[in-house]
Parts: sequence; structure tokens; C-alpha cells
Amino acid sequence: MIRNAVLPVGLLVLMIAAWEGFVRSSGVSELVLPAPSVIADTLWTGLVTGYFTKHIGQTLLEIVLGLLLGGLFGVLCGIAMGEWAWLRRLLSPYIVASQAVPKLALAPLFMIWFGFGTTPKVVITALISFFPLLESTVTAIHYVDPLKRDLFRVLGASRWQTLIRLKLPAGLPGMFSGLRVAVVLAVVGAVVGEFIGGNQGLGALIIASQGMMDTPLMFAVLLLLTVLGMILYQIIIVLERVKLKPYKREKDK
Repeated sequence: MIRNAVLPVGLLVLMIAAWEGFVRSSGVSELVLPAPSVIADTLWTGLVTGYFTKHIGQTLLEIVLGLLLGGLFGVLCGIAMGEWAWLRRLLSPYIVASQAVPKLALAPLFMIWFGFGTTPKVVITALISFFPLLESTVTAIHYVDPLKRDLFRVLGASRWQTLIRLKLPAGLPGMFSGLRVAVVLAVVGAVVGEFIGGNQGLGALIIASQGMMDTPLMFAVLLLLTVLGMILYQIIIVLERVKLKPYKREKDK
């Protein structure tokens, strides 16, 4: 495990050193490409003074609420569409069409409908995180092992019992894969919403840094977003391991 971590960390250190060396030797303007040391200083100052705190909290709030809302509707719609083929045929074209529309184009409309507060950002985040969970849930429910499904039918299990006892447990790995994608897209959704309107959040801070021509601040915020997304992704992985551990143990028996 340690050996596997050494190579990525070593590559990262090498890239940062090359970046620092290039900026210092070429004399490129800080406005165009700041050195990693300058970015680190900006990041550290913002964290120590608490300048980033409210923005991180706002973006995290939008991500969590949007993911919960989009995830809940995605799973519920996915279960329903996986269970009833007629509903899947009815709704699939509309769902695909809704996802084909760029969310950035919808953001100004949501600002008109919901104002410039947290609500439009949560709605955009929910819409973006909805589709991966929907697709993974539909696939997990619809493509359950036919032999096991026939066994439940022979044993006289109802549709509800088959769903709870067979389809949902068997579909958890696929649903978690959709959740991993959704949590990364939720970060994108929150930032897109903050680009359009609002004075709080890491996305709004990127727009502000652009207006102030503060490139080191922009890079620092991008780094914060990257770390935030990676932390959320790792949380989902840990949750997946905990939830799927009993099923893996049963499978190994």
C-alpha cells in the first residue's frame, strides 16, 4: 500500500518542483502563472485568517443539499423505472432530453425563479447529480440475476419482497458507482450555480478573483475545490466499503 502511494506522491512533488523552477527561471508574470509557493502562501493566509471559511461552508452546503435532493429523486425514480417497463419507456426520452440541456444555460432562469440565494444553486446541483444515480439504479434493478429472480417468484415472493430482499441488495454496488460519479458532479453543479449569481461560495470567489486579476487566489480556490471533491469522493468510497462488506462476506462463503 505504501509503495502504491509513493509513486503518485513522487510524481506530484516532481511536477510542483518543475512548475516552480519554470516560473522562477522564465520570469513569467504572476498574473499569467503564479509559482506554487505563491499559491501556497495565498492558500495558507486565507485559511488562517478565516477568509475561505464561509465560502467553503456555503459551497459544501450546496453540494450536500443538492446531492441529497438529486440522489433521493434519482434513486426513487430509478427504482420505479427499473420495476415498471412501461414507466421506463414513458419517462426515458424526457429524462434524456432534460440532461441534454446544458445546466449553465438553465442557471439564469433558476436565478429568476428562485432568487440569488442558496436555492438555485441547490437545484442546479440536484439536477446534475440526479442522472448518474438514476441510470445506475435503473440498471441495478432491471438487470438483476434472472435465476435469483425466478427463485423468488417460485417461492411466492411478492414484488415488494423481491425488491427489498433481492434487487436492492444486489444492486447496491451499481448504485454506489453512480453515487461516486454524482458526488463529483455535485461539486461542479454548485460551482456553476455560484458562477452565475451570489456573493458567497468558492465559485463566486473564483469570479471575484478574476475581477481583481488575482491569479494566485484563483489557483488557491481551484485547489480547495479539488481537495473538497476528493474528500467527498473518499467518504463515499468508505461508506461503500462499510455497506457492502456484509454482502462481500456472504459472497466469499
